[in-house]
Amino acid sequence: MIQISELSLMRGAKALLEDASASIYPGHKVGLVGPNGCGKSSLFALLRGRLQADTGICEVPRQWQIATVAQETTASSRPALDYVIDGDQRLREIQAQLQQAEQNHQGERMATLHQQLEQAGGYQVEARAATILAGLGFSQQQISEPVSHFSGGWRMRLNLAQALLCQSDLMLLDEPTNHLDLDAVIWLERFLVRYPGTLILISHDKAFLDATVGEIIAIEQQQLISYKGNYSAFEQQRAERLRLQDLQYRKQQQQAAHLQSFIDRFRAKASKAKQAQSRIKQLEKMEKLAPAHYQSGFSFEFFHPPKLPNPLVSMEQVKVGYADTVILQQLQLNLVPGSRIGLLGRNGAGKSTLIKLLAEELRPLAGEYQTSAGLRIGYFAQHQLEYLHMDDSPLQHLQRLDSKATEQSLRDFLGGFGFHGDAALGKVAPMSGGEKARLVLALLVYQKPNLLLLDEPTNHLDLDMRHALNIALQGFEGAMVLVSHDRFLLEAVCDEFYLVDSAQVQPFAGDLQDYRQWLMSEAAEGDENRPEQKPKNDRKAIKRLEAEFRQKTQPLRKALTRQEGEMDKLHIRLKDIEQQMLDTRLYEEQHKQELKTLLDEQARLKQTLEDTEAQWLETQEQLEQMQQEFEFDAQCQ
Repeated sequence: MIQISELSLMRGAKALLEDASASIYPGHKVGLVGPNGCGKSSLFALLRGRLQADTGICEVPRQWQIATVAQETTASSRPALDYVIDGDQRLREIQAQLQQAEQNHQGERMATLHQQLEQAGGYQVEARAATILAGLGFSQQQISEPVSHFSGGWRMRLNLAQALLCQSDLMLLDEPTNHLDLDAVIWLERFLVRYPGTLILISHDKAFLDATVGEIIAIEQQQLISYKGNYSAFEQQRAERLRLQDLQYRKQQQQAAHLQSFIDRFRAKASKAKQAQSRIKQLEKMEKLAPAHYQSGFSFEFFHPPKLPNPLVSMEQVKVGYADTVILQQLQLNLVPGSRIGLLGRNGAGKSTLIKLLAEELRPLAGEYQTSAGLRIGYFAQHQLEYLHMDDSPLQHLQRLDSKATEQSLRDFLGGFGFHGDAALGKVAPMSGGEKARLVLALLVYQKPNLLLLDEPTNHLDLDMRHALNIALQGFEGAMVLVSHDRFLLEAVCDEFYLVDSAQVQPFAGDLQDYRQWLMSEAAEGDENRPEQKPKNDRKAIKRLEAEFRQKTQPLRKALTRQEGEMDKLHIRLKDIEQQMLDTRLYEEQHKQELKTLLDEQARLKQTLEDTEAQWLETQEQLEQMQQEFEFDAQCQ
């Protein structure tokens, strides 16, 4: 197990942790939370041996293999698939040793290395790597492309794939969903639930934390505070703990005020000097409780737009794309004040294309597209962070928008986005991604839009800022279109969902749980309804092939559904066992047998789960093979 005891950790002159302690047991899945800058990433570095504690201990079992996501990716010519496998250095070493043994005709050595290679999963590694890459949104063609062809965000996905592929006892993931879309987040969630090792996860995505972890460790006032349960349970427990702490704080403040009053009245009187000195010592020894009332550094709201024309945007039979490539067609959409739309759809389906059309970064290729006079667009996308003036301050950015406003009014406004005091006057260049994102949001809000277009606005934002954005969006009076992998935000602020699929944008009749089921059913069906997979010739022959394909694959699809149901039941029971093992009472000598029973059951269930997953993979491969045969036959019609 991981044992942290009386740990102190400094960053320069700033204390991140002071006399902090925590225990993380094998197989537990833990969410590490706290405001930006509190020391979460530094604790990860400590666990990896990249930092040393100033005092105290942080022990990780020496034999444990640790998987983390690399932060840098060189512009390599290695194919994406090979690059991901390269992340398993132990496997690559065995392969290199085996190659050398074969060249030297060392038969006994070769047999030993083949056995090691099998234990390291070397004979299934390409299939596993391809499955992980597909889950993270890479197409079959992309996995053969060189790493240098991918953008920064996609290279981070490759690094994540490396970490997921490696056999590990401990996985440390720092904001793994930042560069993912909703489909990939849902896939990653399922992967992590099945991960058999110990997981420590830093994330600002509430829904993701709720689904993947069974324990929360919060960094609060330089301490590590453990909470049982997922993030929602943590919020409830923390609120109650802070309520009780606040009562104790108020009581302590009353006692301190009483002592100070006595000191002030009698310090100068000789007859009371001794008692006054005693009170002074008592006051100095009194433990200072921090006020428990949680004060977020972020609080803002959207201004009332100068105009709210109706409709704001209307489109009829619109086509949009790039040059001669049509991405979306037959668009029919009216945006009116109060529209609160969340866009769903696979990576590459066209969600960002639709946002860019509405943001007037793209022009329609055909159809009727009309905007009303008085339309004021507020557009947030990650690439806009690059357009900030690196040598200017947040205050100067606002002054450029409103030269007549007073400096104090602008600084008051920036304070709601966390730019207090000197932070409003510092240059943008050294800011973190989260600070730049907050500044872009501040500039957007200040311009009083009546149409909000938000393309992954929560990337790099911590939980406090996400909460502030959530609250602000609740009161927004205009129309809003949102693309986000943050399901909590989508569910909280969207009244309706539209599905972007097969070059179409249609209302989606359901919630995000229904969308998850849609993704799973589409995967099982082999995506047979996608237009690029439908041949344009001989519709009768195609319909016949489709019917035959559905009939042939029905047993496989039923088997997949059954296997997934079995895996879900096993995961639920394993999670229940993990919850029981959080009880430290089990680790006392008198409860040794009870702990052994749980460990035995856990081991048995994990083996059953591994066998079921192997069956599921085999069934999935059979279905994919039949899908490929179907597509080939269809193209020949």
